[in-house]
Amino acid sequence: MLPFAPSAERNKDPILHALRPWLETRARVIEIGSGTGQHAVHFTAALPHLVWQCSELPDAVEGLAARIAQEGSHRTPPPLALDVAHPPWPVPAHTSPDAFDVAFTSNTLHIMSFDHVRHFFVRVGELLKKGGLLCVYGPMKYGGAFTTPSNADFDAQLRARDPLSGIRDFEALDDLALAQGLELRDDLDMPANNRLLIWERTT
Repeated sequence: MLPFAPSAERNKDPILHALRPWLETRARVIEIGSGTGQHAVHFTAALPHLVWQCSELPDAVEGLAARIAQEGSHRTPPPLALDVAHPPWPVPAHTSPDAFDVAFTSNTLHIMSFDHVRHFFVRVGELLKKGGLLCVYGPMKYGGAFTTPSNADFDAQLRARDPLSGIRDFEALDDLALAQGLELRDDLDMPANNRLLIWERTT
């Protein structure tokens, strides 16, 4: 039986709808923390011009690889084993002709430590071409405040499980992005109290 995430099933269409205008002229996407692979399969079926490279922590690749092999296509190559905190990532640098022009991640930054979040932005800065996009989906805080009481409850649950995790402040993420030459292009309201942040590499 393939791994399955109910949340990915619920959010795949809203995310696709929001991302579609941004991905129309893009070719190569890397997804950091692909989980079950449901997004990759769904998005590439709807956007046949994209190559979508999945990645996941080494001990979670097996189930992801099974879905990609069963439901993917030649545009969803075998997933990479990738840990954001352990450079170098097994991907071409931004100067390579095979570099990625989009990096996407969904519901990952709040389950990492903030130190790992810093590593994430540095590595993304190294791999994205100029003009490339970083797209981040998940819950956010603004000015240190939760957007809803349910997000505050969710944050408490995260921190009870792992004190280093937690919903991140938008402003802190934007500062990390700016340090890598990434400028915010959109901040979209999404279902279930989530956001979709889109940065573009300008340098």
